[in-house]
Amino acid sequence: MKWTDEAEAALGKVPFFVRKKVRARVEKEAHEENKTTVTLSEVRATQSRFLSNMKSDIKGYQIETCFGQTGCPNRCVSGDTLMERLEHLFKSQDLLGFLRKNVKGDLKYHHEFRVGIAECPNACSQPQIRDISIIGASVPRVSDTPCTRCMACVETCKESSIRFEPSSIKPDIDMMSCVTCGACVEVCPTGTLACRESGYRVQLGGRLGRHPRLAQEIPGIFSEDQVVELVRCCILFYKKHSLNGERFARIFNLETDLDSDIFSSFTSHLTRKAP
Repeated sequence: MKWTDEAEAALGKVPFFVRKKVRARVEKEAHEENKTTVTLSEVRATQSRFLSNMKSDIKGYQIETCFGQTGCPNRCVSGDTLMERLEHLFKSQDLLGFLRKNVKGDLKYHHEFRVGIAECPNACSQPQIRDISIIGASVPRVSDTPCTRCMACVETCKESSIRFEPSSIKPDIDMMSCVTCGACVEVCPTGTLACRESGYRVQLGGRLGRHPRLAQEIPGIFSEDQVVELVRCCILFYKKHSLNGERFARIFNLETDLDSDIFSSFTSHLTRKAP
């Protein structure tokens, strides 16, 4: 549906975390009125109804995803089943009922538990500002396959993490600067660069607002099963410590709380995984 410039500008002033919902609502209501163009009046009318009835749209959690499922060429893992499993997990934990019981007054969007999933380090879904950030990762390694020194990997790496020493017959990877996007593995014609491990990086405690903070990363690459278990632990921690709808990011401290009994089933994996 076509939007006028004024309508787009008005939509741009809506908080980003409800912007997609407002856009969808505006277009739905405009379609029901047989309109083909969204103007400023449609945006204002829908926005007013939307915000006045906000509590009816709140489900207790938000899971934002990137565009990987639509065929994004940067996708390094498939998060299709992860999204489904997390939706099932959050519904089974009844966060909406928990918030209704613990929050004084009407529920607002900022009360919801927020998860961001990105299927590559480009992180288009902005997961680093969510309570839980889940980012796809493909860790490269140098295999035994001979290298032709075509330099495709060097040209592809945006972080300049791959280089050839003058006397080297194979590339060197600087893992300190590598963001595990897997692009070098994809372009390597010989298989000299291969995937050592794929899965997800996980970060906890991101938020915006008056005191913004980027989520802090747990070292390691985790499987889908391990990510689901970690999210389950985070929900349990949140339900135990959030007294009046405080965000998970407000009450969780990575340096101390990951060692609590609630996270024991997950942190035991970290011990087993340590090289």
